[in-house]
Amino acid sequence: MQSSAIKFHYVYRLVSIPNPGRHYVGLTDDLEARLKRHNSRFVAHISKYTPWQIESAHAFRTREKAVEFEAYLKSHAGREFARRHF
Repeated sequence: MQSSAIKFHYVYRLVSIPNPGRHYVGLTDDLEARLKRHNSRFVAHISKYTPWQIESAHAFRTREKAVEFEAYLKSHAGREFARRHF
């Protein structure tokens, strides 16, 4: 029997708790596990800004749309959009 659960792909934006001016945008299928991984300092690029908390998360049914939105949020226009609206 096939599962009827819908699988979502999440684009998330983290904010550093000790350094609120620092943000990180990423893509995952499991928000909770990904946040734990960021806070375990496993991700070297952002480990000096731990701990992190999720500021916003957006769910997409298709990975393609999630990838596009993640790329947008990482662009200059997307960073400005996020600063104003999140």
